[in-house]
Amino acid sequence: MAPRMGPDRICVGCRKAAGKLDLIRIVRTPRGEVLVDANGTAPGRGAYVHADRACATAAIARGTLARSLRVGLRAEEAARLGDEIEREIERDVRR
Repeated sequence: MAPRMGPDRICVGCRKAAGKLDLIRIVRTPRGEVLVDANGTAPGRGAYVHADRACATAAIARGTLARSLRVGLRAEEAARLGDEIEREIERDVRR
């Protein structure tokens, strides 16, 4: 599949640049919730990871995702977020 166009962003898992449309956005909402932003338009502070399990796992395990969002993630929150990212990766593969 050809890369999708859009502005470049940095993946917090591997630190490589990619088009915004090729990455998954995770957002910390103004209320402090951390969610996968499937549309890429939710208000709040965002961070990006490749639609790749290795990048998502590295971003959560090393704490770069939490640091980018300026939030502390407890173990159960990190596990839930990992599951949400996994579902988004599966959904992205089917596009």
